Parts: sequence; structure tokens; C-alpha cells
Amino acid sequence: MIGAGSIVRDAHLPVYARLAFPVAGIFDVDAEAAHERAAEFGIERVFASLDEAAAAPGVVFDLAVPPAAIPEILRRLPDGAAVLMQKPMGRDLDEARIIRGICHAKGLTAAVNFQLRFAPNMLALRDAIDRGVLGEITDVEVRLNLHTPWGYWAFLKGVPRLEILMHSIHYIDLVRSLIGEPRGVYARGARYPGLEGYPDVRTSIILDYGGELRCSLTMNHTHEFGPGEAVSQIKVEGTNAAAIAKMGVNLNYPHGEPDDLRFAERGSSAWTSVELRGSWFTEAFEGPMSNLQRVLAGEDAALVSGVDDAFRTMAVVEACYASSAGGGTPVPEE
Repeated sequence: MIGAGSIVRDAHLPVYARLAFPVAGIFDVDAEAAHERAAEFGIERVFASLDEAAAAPGVVFDLAVPPAAIPEILRRLPDGAAVLMQKPMGRDLDEARIIRGICHAKGLTAAVNFQLRFAPNMLALRDAIDRGVLGEITDVEVRLNLHTPWGYWAFLKGVPRLEILMHSIHYIDLVRSLIGEPRGVYARGARYPGLEGYPDVRTSIILDYGGELRCSLTMNHTHEFGPGEAVSQIKVEGTNAAAIAKMGVNLNYPHGEPDDLRFAERGSSAWTSVELRGSWFTEAFEGPMSNLQRVLAGEDAALVSGVDDAFRTMAVVEACYASSAGGGTPVPEE
């Protein structure tokens, strides 16, 4: 385990303990944090340096570090190593290219931790789409209207890119996995007066899938009017049925609410709930590491979120920022 921050404490290590995945050791530049995680989760070894951690034999490396730290850590891992990287895959597309190049050059079996794909409700939604339950997909809408405590992640203050790169990237990646590659994007990010030092904290995105499939992502993280109208969901409509999946972790973060998934047939107002085992936070974190280990063991044919696929998500993110910087089409004066 390389990294000992809040996501490691709240998600990675609890999930690995639940699955009885043995953790060979942990390292963090903050030695105190590494020792705290080791004591909390019964990890026998705290590595004194990154090079010492990289020398551990027969392990899978889990990199839960800020994106800027990923390239140098990858360079110092053994050739042929197995690696799970926390998203995003770098701070921009140029850095994603560097990360992809390092992984290819060193022969790494490398995946990016886009764990929303593995959330129980999203696995069920994907299954329904693949089996044709919804029919031809006509409309995909991700909508967030809630309060996100950005101060929870102090290291994000002052970064040039925030909401799309660190949050909406999950939904962009999920949408790609469900309905394929968009032709283009329209996007606009917005700051908020009460959050000095934080750039885009609200975002509107349209992914272009042609003239018959509408896809929109609308994220407002600064809704401070109570939980009554708070929303965190993805809606998928098809010619036969529709589905709405709730992403409860975003509501009252970090405590969250349970996820759910509901279906309705076309022409019906009756929505049926699907029984789920857990939620995005934390059960979804079982998936990326399990898939990586199963690929290494020859049990899975391919990585679900390997670096080449993750690079395509980063390409969409880059296009969103380019669109936002370019602004909208000018309105004619006359």
C-alpha cells in the first residue's frame, strides 16, 4: 500500500480486510500516517522509503496518492509489476500519456481505480443494458445537486482543475463504460464565491452521441439549502424501460446514504427496486483490486479499467476543460 490518506483509511484497507486480502506493508511520505494505518489494520510492516516498498517481492502495488506523484512512483517500481492507481490518471492528458508510456515501457499490469463501475447498482444497471432490458438507449442523465465539503480534501485547494478531474471523471468513465465513446463534448465549469482557492466546483457537460441519444451531466456541489432537494443519481432511459440509480455516498458526505436502483417499464408509473449488496462506498472498491488479481491469476481475460481504457476517460476530461475554456457560441447581436 503506497499512500495512507483518508481514502486508504475509509475504503481501501477496510475492503481488503473484509476480503481477507493480506497487506504486505504500507508506505507514506507522512510516516506518522503510515504507522497509524498499520496499527489500525494490523499491517505488520511500515516501509521506511519508497524504494524499500518497491523492493517487496510478490506483491500488487496499490497507489493511493495524488495524481502528480504517480509517474515518479511508477518509474521506481519493478518492471513487470502489477499496479492499481488511484484516479485520476494524472493531472491532464499530457501526464496521462506519460503514465501510459511508463506502464507500457516497464511492462506493468496496470489499472486505474475507477471503482464506480463496480458499485453494486452500476453492475446491475450494466447487466440490464447488456441484456437489452432497457431496449435502445435514448437518454442518459447524471444529476448532482448537493453540498460537497471540499475542505475535506485540503490538498485540492489551489489546484487548477478540480470538479471534472477529481469528481465528474467517475461519471464520465461510467458513461463511457455503459454506452461507449462520445463524439465530442460541450462543457462549462464554474467557481463559487464562497470557495476562494477552489476552481471549478460546479459543472455542466453534454456528451455528444449523435442526434438520437441525449447525454448530460449536471453537477452542483454548492447546494446549501438542506437535504430536502438534494439529488445524486444517474438516469438511463431506453425504448423499453428506464432505470434510476442513486449514488448515496455523495449525500451527507462522508457518511452517505444507501445506494438504490429502480426500474420502470415504458408506459408505466410503477418503479421496482432491485435488491443490492452494498453501495459505491465501500463495496465498489472490491472490484478493481479483485479484477487485477484475477487477471494476474488467469481467471479474468482483461482489466476492466486498464491504463489504455482509462486514458480514453482522461481524453474526454481534457476535451471538457478545452470546451469550458473556449466558452459558448456567441449570440448574434442582430
